[in-house]
Amino acid sequence: MKVDSKVLLGLLAGAAIGAIAGILFAPDKGSETRNKIKKSAGDAGDSLKHSFNDFVDTVKDKYRKAKHDAEDLAETGAAKFNQVKNSVS
Repeated sequence: MKVDSKVLLGLLAGAAIGAIAGILFAPDKGSETRNKIKKSAGDAGDSLKHSFNDFVDTVKDKYRKAKHDAEDLAETGAAKFNQVKNSVS
């Protein structure tokens, strides 16, 4: 896990803890507090899903780039091999 991922995870966790603490210490009725907790949990879940999807997209992009680079390298190597093979014959 890169430092950026750890920072993002820390920020998300801090935001969730802060939201929950704010809700629990607010002078509301129990039912209102429970509704706020549900909403905050849903928001945190949505945020986590979005962050995870971004992470997956980044991994997919890096995989595609590495695959493309490997294919280019293989083609270049095959071309050079054929060039040397033809010059020796």
